[in-house]
Amino acid sequence: MTLSQFVWTIVKILIMAGFVLNLAAILTWADRRQSSMIQDRIGPNRAVIKVFGKEFRLAGLLHPAADGLKFFTKEDFMPPKADKLLFMLAPIIAMGMVFTLVTTVPFGDTVCMHEFLPRFPNIFVGPAVPRWGSCSADVKSGYFPIDLMVAPLGVGILFVFAMSGQGIIGAAIAGWSSDNKFSLMGALRAASQMVSYEVTLGMSLIGAMMIYGTVRLDDMVRWQSDHAWGIFVQPLAFFLFFTAAVAENKRIPFDLPEAESELVSGYFTEYAGMKFGMFYFAEYAEVVTGSMLLVTMFLGGWALPFFHRDGLTIAFGGVTLVHLLIPHFWMTLLGVLTFFGKVIVICWVQVFVRWTLPRFRYDQLMKLGWRVLLPASLANILVTGVVWLVLDEAGPEVADALRLAADLTQALVVVVLSYLVFKLLRGWFAPFKHERTLLGSSAEQAGKLGGTKSTAMQA
Repeated sequence: MTLSQFVWTIVKILIMAGFVLNLAAILTWADRRQSSMIQDRIGPNRAVIKVFGKEFRLAGLLHPAADGLKFFTKEDFMPPKADKLLFMLAPIIAMGMVFTLVTTVPFGDTVCMHEFLPRFPNIFVGPAVPRWGSCSADVKSGYFPIDLMVAPLGVGILFVFAMSGQGIIGAAIAGWSSDNKFSLMGALRAASQMVSYEVTLGMSLIGAMMIYGTVRLDDMVRWQSDHAWGIFVQPLAFFLFFTAAVAENKRIPFDLPEAESELVSGYFTEYAGMKFGMFYFAEYAEVVTGSMLLVTMFLGGWALPFFHRDGLTIAFGGVTLVHLLIPHFWMTLLGVLTFFGKVIVICWVQVFVRWTLPRFRYDQLMKLGWRVLLPASLANILVTGVVWLVLDEAGPEVADALRLAADLTQALVVVVLSYLVFKLLRGWFAPFKHERTLLGSSAEQAGKLGGTKSTAMQA
């Protein structure tokens, strides 16, 4: 590894770790803000900074900073009869596995970079690269490829499955080592729940891997860029993966291991200070990593409709309508921003789900996993295999029709995104009206019935 490659590896680690840490902190604010909007009450607005007598609340964004300060300064309590080694190791495992997952997630296409810094500015105005293939290492010219992922492993999604399964260990030993029956019950729930939905999580991706023909996440994104997003070719797998991912994160409506009304606070009841903060923060970091995997597998990753490595190409079937070459740097930057933007949207959807659905009972939770989601994932594998074999044996006419259908899905994505952006801008700039509405009040009901009596009531 050369010095430039080492430096770029550090840069990629800082980008991914910084994004996960900052977005997870913002999600703690978004949870409170979203819940207050849904429940029609005041949200986070107590944290304040005073400068020259003026108060700055920043819409409640100071609350994540206040949480972090509280975690660092709070007393670190440990039960007298707890297993000290496992008690301290559990939050480290819970937090560490989350950041291990993001190492194989690509946040952009391969970059063709120059070895020497003086030529670095050339990438801003440099030429476009070919749509297919990538630059190869050239010692004489000083160019080398940079995969925009921390660890470009060949096993790809298999490494993700291996690491995500280790998260069960952190929750299990946290409850067992706490010497608390409520914590132990929460740990048992967490272990059984995560094992159950881990099966569906893996099975839901088998069909996608059959179609993509690879286990590398970056190659999956390139397949979606050249054909259609995974949500169109595997719609059932998308919803199965999303449901299983929410259950893996142990968030409402699947927060049975942390049910306050039943288990006080679940497997981390006895944790305080920064140890509790690591469990608390790991949950939101899991939301971010799960959203990254969902975007990579089913929503095109860094790809946008009709944008490819060489620029903008609008084509339907074999007819090319527009072909605009764009420099390599700008296409790479657009891809990185697209990936992170998609992740933010999926994280917001998960926050919305949390404050919309009620909690399951534990027997309903297990029935949903084993009797509904798992059979559906197996059926999806069977149907995908049969349809794939049929289409593989079909003639060129069918292949051309599928090519046209894939291009139409790209156009559909453009239309939907344009509509959503229009609605967002329209709602953002629309005047806000304050209206006071009394629903179900006694005064309103009495008014509808003719008012109240002003004289003394007769016996």
